[in-house]
This record gives sequence, structure tokens and C-alpha cells, in this order.
Amino acid sequence: MKVAPLRYDVIFKKAFSNVELFKALVKDFLGIENLKIDKVENDKAFFPPVGKVNLKFDLFAEDEDNRIVVEVQHAHRSDTYERFLYYHLCAMMESIKSSNNYSFPITVVTLVFFTNRMTPLAGNGVITSTFKMKGHDTGEEVELFGKEHKLVFVFTTYYSGSDDKHQKWMNAIDASMKGSINEEHYDNPSILKLIEIIKEDNITPDERAQMKEEYNRMEDLDIAHAKGHAKGIQEGQAKLEQTACNLLALGALSVEDIASVTGLSVERVKELSA
Repeated sequence: MKVAPLRYDVIFKKAFSNVELFKALVKDFLGIENLKIDKVENDKAFFPPVGKVNLKFDLFAEDEDNRIVVEVQHAHRSDTYERFLYYHLCAMMESIKSSNNYSFPITVVTLVFFTNRMTPLAGNGVITSTFKMKGHDTGEEVELFGKEHKLVFVFTTYYSGSDDKHQKWMNAIDASMKGSINEEHYDNPSILKLIEIIKEDNITPDERAQMKEEYNRMEDLDIAHAKGHAKGIQEGQAKLEQTACNLLALGALSVEDIASVTGLSVERVKELSA
């Protein structure tokens, strides 16, 4: 089935701002059963801003009965890991305003999807950070803070070959990047609902316009990155050639030795010596 890729923010938010889909995603990745929410906010912001930085959460939902906040973020290629740690901490800090002391009144869970980046930890498509303290001598962990806050990074390009529920979500999200998903590969009703929501025929004209704008921004970033990379290569080459010229001037090394030291070809060193 032809679908709109989930690399686009507008499509990612369209899909997972659906309450039932959001709850299913959270359940399969985090094991949170019966999340009691009736809405998922897009581009949630705090007023006044925490830390004097006006940030926005892609998707934000609060279960007031169970005292838990779940935020879901879609990472872009240029985003650093620290960005999402900051978002996670800001959501925790915001909750302190309603506390009589420094105890966190709610649990904050941040789920970040990286759709165009390889996992930094081989063999793991999902990596998690918590705030448990660890004994220096025994390595034993202890929970001191009352709430089990979590920051979870999901790298959707990772494929384990397993039938784990979260892996099926990752496979579907990654498949969408090519603009097509074979729904016969999935039996999870929530994933099938995801496919239906992002089906090409269900994308509105306004959403298509936003996709084009996002594409143009990504293309501009790619061009800028490529230019910067090319400039870096040129500057590096110039430095190596200058080093070769300096060594040639000293006259202590052969052309072959200078080529070995600098990584330049013997022919290029000979050209510089002419």
C-alpha cells in the first residue's frame, strides 16, 4: 500500500496524535497498560518557558489518574541526543510547580523516534535511561526518587528479526520511509490502523503542502551539509599539501616517505616538489 513516509513531522503527528494509536504505541514500547487519556496535544509548550527556552513537544499526553506524562518526539537528522534529554528534564521540572516540596508529583516518560539514524549501541534498537542510583562498590541499583522517569530512544532502522511487539512497530515505521508498506506483514490491529491513517489517499492537500515544505528544508540542510563536507575535505587537503611542502623544504625525507607520512600520493608529492 502506498503511504506517506513517517519521516515528515506532519505525518508523524497525524498518525500518533490519534489517541488509540498513541495508547497502543506506548503500551507496546513501554508496557504501560490502560493509559487514561482523552487527547494527545501537538506542539505542547509551557508558559512561561522552562529554562528560558521556548521549546515544543511533538506529542504530549497526561494521565491525571495515574499521574504520568508521556511525550513522544520525532528526531530530525540534525538533532543531538542532548536535545531530548533537555526536553525530558524540562517536563520533570515543570511538574515541580504543583508540588509542595521537591518530590516529583508525576512520572515523566519521553519516547524519541530516530527514523534516519543508526543505533549507537550495536544489537539494540531501543535504549533506555533512568534515574536509578548505583552503588560504587557493588554496582547494585536503588530507586531513591519515588518515580521511575524514563528517556527512551528508538532507532527504527534497526532490525532484530524478532516478533517482539515493539519491533513490528519499528519495521512498519521504517518501511514507510520508502513510501510503501505491505500490510500482509502485520497482524497487530493498531499497526494496520497506522497504515490506514497514513495511506496516500488519506493525506489532505494541506498536509501534502506541509510535506513539500519539510522536504525543501531537509534538502537545503543536505546541500549545506554536503558543501560543508566538501569544504572540509578541501581544507584538509590543503593542510596536507602544505605539510608536504615543508618536509620537502627540509630535505630530510624522500618523496616516498613524505607520501607515507601525509597520505598524499607519490605523484602529488612529486608535483609539489617541482
